[in-house]
Amino acid sequence: MSIKIRITSPHVAEAAEGLWSNCLRFGDAVYLSGLTSRANDGQTIQGNDGYEQGKVIFQKMKHLMEAANGKMDDIVSMTIFVTDMKHNQGVWKARREFFTGDFPACALVQVSGLAKPEILVEIQAEARLPA
Repeated sequence: MSIKIRITSPHVAEAAEGLWSNCLRFGDAVYLSGLTSRANDGQTIQGNDGYEQGKVIFQKMKHLMEAANGKMDDIVSMTIFVTDMKHNQGVWKARREFFTGDFPACALVQVSGLAKPEILVEIQAEARLPA
């Protein structure tokens, strides 16, 4: 019987109690909430473009996957939210620095805004850990 386990990393700030979990593991499945380039102080946004923000987000994902005893290549699906499609190329460039082999299945969605005006990119993902 699988149980839901909240996964945390000292390198990724958690939301206040009762809001959301950044990472949950249920059996061999790992679910990553929409992550942004918000620094651990909860206020500062790191990066001024899609590439820089993407790198911060993928590094957070890496920390959380390692805390779940996985790796980036275990991610099978992601949804990338951008405030402008022009950020797409920068996010793809950052993604190539963190993934090898077959990249995750992916959707790219342009939205009218994210939590703060300076947040340009948010990414959520799902992973399956090997048996």
